[in-house]
Amino acid sequence: MGDGRAGGANRPAWLQQYELVGKIGEGTYGLVFLARLKPPHPAPGRRGPPIAIKKFKQSKEGDGVSPTAIREIMLLREINHENVVKLVNVHINHADMSLYLAFDYAEHDLYEIIRHHREKLNSPINPYTVKSLLWQLLNGLNYLHSNWIIHRDLKPSNILVMGEGEEHGIIKIADFGLARIYQAPLKALCDNGVVVTIWYRAPELLLGAKHYTSAVDMWAVGCIFAELLTLKPLFQGVEAKNIPNPFQLDQLDKIFKVLGHPTVEKWPTLANLPCWQNDQQHIQGHKYENPGLHNIVHLPPKSPAFDLLSKMLEYDPRKRITAAQALEHEYFRMDPLPGRNALLPAQPGEKIVQYPVRPVDTTTDFEGTTSLQPTQPPSGNAAQGQSVSRSMPRQMPQQPMVGMPRVAAGTNMAAFNAASQAGMAGMNPGNIPMQRGAGGQSHPHQLRRKADQGMMQNPGYPQQKRRF
Repeated sequence: MGDGRAGGANRPAWLQQYELVGKIGEGTYGLVFLARLKPPHPAPGRRGPPIAIKKFKQSKEGDGVSPTAIREIMLLREINHENVVKLVNVHINHADMSLYLAFDYAEHDLYEIIRHHREKLNSPINPYTVKSLLWQLLNGLNYLHSNWIIHRDLKPSNILVMGEGEEHGIIKIADFGLARIYQAPLKALCDNGVVVTIWYRAPELLLGAKHYTSAVDMWAVGCIFAELLTLKPLFQGVEAKNIPNPFQLDQLDKIFKVLGHPTVEKWPTLANLPCWQNDQQHIQGHKYENPGLHNIVHLPPKSPAFDLLSKMLEYDPRKRITAAQALEHEYFRMDPLPGRNALLPAQPGEKIVQYPVRPVDTTTDFEGTTSLQPTQPPSGNAAQGQSVSRSMPRQMPQQPMVGMPRVAAGTNMAAFNAASQAGMAGMNPGNIPMQRGAGGQSHPHQLRRKADQGMMQNPGYPQQKRRF
């Protein structure tokens, strides 16, 4: 397409409102760019706000917009929470049906924050920051689960952290390419294929569960919590590629060595999982007698932090702690109390850690081709909403989003262009009625967030003096 280049003469009108900075990520579904929204009244030295733009590649079949892109748009247009990434706009190039999603830009993510402490500072993340990051992650996840959404790809690179402005230190759950409605699936969710990056994948998924719940997200949160404490992934299995089933022996081995061998007594439905039944030689025959989670995360076995982590890493998904229950845990009621700005220093007067912002490849334009601009080191981490390389203020629809019909080339996509229409009222390509902005019609169990002088006031939030 000749009209998508940053310097092309035939750029579409929507593209002219952005000033391209460069590429910040690349992955299975497309490219992620950093751009700036041009100010309405340009002036010397005046710059518009940063925007992250995720460009989806054309579908593999080449016959229209990817269902993955449509599904992500449908969810993000209905989600509204401080700890979830905000979709600002949707654009489409009709020449080749390429789709562009614009998000508020976040300067950091947990992957880069953890790596900075491990490789540059050689020091742990301060307890206040760990607790605040975890609190906000659970806060956003509770909102999603209360609206019957499973994220299914939680990992440090998909947890963004705002680095500037009024939202400094606030996390944003991002990348909803694998997210699903789960209240009433018409078919087993396992039919969607393998989900969750292997190091953060719950044991029921590794053992071939046909049905699963939001508990898979909580397992991933437990892995992230441990990584925030130790600065390295908890279960670093080697993924076996090109296998026909979800069974990953090395990943299970890493889990069993830390948590001990699962038993039917503690996990009654374990015997019904296909891979447990079919691979008796490897996973039933090899026993792990001495679990040592507390030694790895360096927490006292009777501490509230260890108790919370253990409940997140419970084998039986029916016993695993929920996001709502975790927010009520004693860990969050002890000093240091969590705060809205997770990047504050541990103690008043201490120096704030200056985390590096994402590197940008300024040689790449919106087409993914090389230009002649000066360069910065290319990013190894995809970003904003958008971390494609690490791949509801209303009652959510009851239907699942699997099996959605593909939108063919030439289809009128005006309903997806937020520049041409204020909302998505009416029917979307999945024939699911949607309203935009119906803020007070949440699911009855939705966590309601209220802003009060910059503080997060949530059910169960510690009612003592909080930090900012």
